[in-house]
Amino acid sequence: MHVPIGRYWTLLVTYLRPQWGTFALLVVLLLSGIGLQLLIPQITRQFLDAATGSNDPLLGLAAGFIGLAFIQQVTTLATTYYGEQVAWRATNALRSDLTQHILRLDLHFHNNRSVGELIERADTDVTQLAEFFSRLVVLVVGNLLLIGGILLLLTAEDWRMGIGFLAFSVAALGTLALVRNIAIPYERARKQAQAEMVGYLEERLVAIEDIRSNGAEAVMIDGLTGKHHVLYESWRALAGRSAVLSGVNGSVMTAAYIVTFLSASALFEAQAITLGTAYLIFNYAVLLTRPFNEISSQIDRFQSIGASVERVEEILHIQPRIQDGGGANVPAGALSITAEGVSFSYDSTTVLHSINFHLEKGQVLGVLGRTGSGKTTLARLLARLYDVNSGSIRLNDVDVRQFTQADLRQRVTMVTQDVQLFDANLRDNLTFFNREISDDRILHVMEILGLHDWLAARPAGLDSLIESGGRNLSAGEAQLLAFARVFLADPGLVILDEASARLDPATEARLERAVDRLLDQRTAIIIAHRLRTVQRADVIMILDEGRVVEWGQREQLAADPHSHFYHLLQTGLEEALA
Repeated sequence: MHVPIGRYWTLLVTYLRPQWGTFALLVVLLLSGIGLQLLIPQITRQFLDAATGSNDPLLGLAAGFIGLAFIQQVTTLATTYYGEQVAWRATNALRSDLTQHILRLDLHFHNNRSVGELIERADTDVTQLAEFFSRLVVLVVGNLLLIGGILLLLTAEDWRMGIGFLAFSVAALGTLALVRNIAIPYERARKQAQAEMVGYLEERLVAIEDIRSNGAEAVMIDGLTGKHHVLYESWRALAGRSAVLSGVNGSVMTAAYIVTFLSASALFEAQAITLGTAYLIFNYAVLLTRPFNEISSQIDRFQSIGASVERVEEILHIQPRIQDGGGANVPAGALSITAEGVSFSYDSTTVLHSINFHLEKGQVLGVLGRTGSGKTTLARLLARLYDVNSGSIRLNDVDVRQFTQADLRQRVTMVTQDVQLFDANLRDNLTFFNREISDDRILHVMEILGLHDWLAARPAGLDSLIESGGRNLSAGEAQLLAFARVFLADPGLVILDEASARLDPATEARLERAVDRLLDQRTAIIIAHRLRTVQRADVIMILDEGRVVEWGQREQLAADPHSHFYHLLQTGLEEALA
């Protein structure tokens, strides 16, 4: 596999452009450091020649050497500092872009990727590129310039030395270029194996309670052993290819020393050069091996960097299936819903078949059906987490595909029984980190929900810390906070997808008044198993295997002995829909 330099260059230009000032300073420091590395051996030669018969002052040469060496160290330190600064700013920008891109990708993408793998892409792979942004410029480009400077100075000393080392440099760089991509596919395989192992661990650790309660620890360890075996094999394959690079580098260095000793010895014996010049040649030869060593080291790192570039680009090149519409305005207030011929499939499995219905503004629709009948899928289509395969869904007679996703999500809010809470304070969990929502508005909502006393009992109030996943809250408290989020969003359409399924009767009763307030002047869809929840619906829709088997006014269906809804009421929703 070959990774074109053009792809590296594109990435560099994109993320280094905003830092052109700092980057220009980095270039100046880099060139200064190269100049000092070339100048110091010249002073050493003069010192040796002076010590063997010249009249040049040794003390002055020594002082010059020490001064230049100190300046070189300072320059090297500054180059490293600004190189890392440029690298991490570029890396942070790339990480931000990649994370934002991942968040924009729709559920089709996320359903096929583990959380662990995405963390590896957005963090580990991007962190790997920090070295790419700094070291590619500072070391690879700088060392190429250093090689050029050494060759010019050697040619100035003796044209035969210049030609010899030029031929050697071309051969060495050509050899290194040939093996440049030898390990990239193996590094990519290693990273994929690493990501799969992290994903496996993340999923199992989240489910640790179920694993332990069911005695599945041994099965988990067996699975982890399999992941470790794949990772070990990928590491072993990579190590073998990396050994080739090390061998090539060692051969290049050995050849350089042989050429240097033979050439300098022959010229000195022929009295064509002084002892100081012989040392100069040897010093430049040693100095010349350093760039090759650094370049070889960077080429070795390029195997890892190349795999990271590919993995990052792979994600960036994936485009969401759901694209923003033309920007039609989502109307304020309650929204009417019209579904015409709506069909939808997950891959090859059809979940909804030609769904048709119309819900007036401000009405409440109760959706019933067995597990797998398509209730949640319909809710996701209304929120446009997926797009229909055929047909259309309209809000106030405007196709949802005509709205921008951001505008639509502000007007359509979905609440499920699985409440996602973050490791942050209560305020941020309620507002999703939106600083524009005032504390007064939050407190008003908490009072509506009957959470004012609960909040007052917390010494830190809205600054109270919530643990990730709401571990320090009961299921009822977490659900109440989810309802508070809906109040703060103030949508025109509220979708409650079995939102009270996890609540005990006392907590559910506590929500009744709050839900009435929430549904006032809003359109709502309630997906529920409990009879109490569906009693507030104006209209009932019953789904079975992705088809509408019944639609009508709740009171009329409840009074009709031949209706499915009547049968559910007589049987009990929980039993009939189990």
